[in-house]
Amino acid sequence: QLQASGGGLVQAGGSLTLSCAASGLTFRIYTMGWFRQAPGKEREFVAALKWSGGIYYSDSVKGRFTISRDNAKNTGYLQMNSLKPEDMAVYYCAVGIADSYYLVRSYDYWGQGTQVTVSS
Repeated sequence: QLQASGGGLVQAGGSLTLSCAASGLTFRIYTMGWFRQAPGKEREFVAALKWSGGIYYSDSVKGRFTISRDNAKNTGYLQMNSLKPEDMAVYYCAVGIADSYYLVRSYDYWGQGTQVTVSS
């Protein structure tokens, strides 16, 4: 029901835009979140965009990443600029209705993940 895409290999300082296409659910009523997971680490919060318009970022990406959504297209996005080697991870999109947007357990549906590799 969620399909993430747009990952790839990029040099440090470069940019990528991830997409998250939703199907079979009423996308506009959900909070959309992006998480990432590096090898050997736990899945961590990156950004969230609530159905009401509230936007939240982790401190590590604030000012570099931009989350957005197009409810008419049932698609969310994560624009990533000034990428750093420490941004390298599998990125997941998710949707949920709970208030705690920064928690993995707040999300009900998850995409399959897309790999972002940043070379130094």
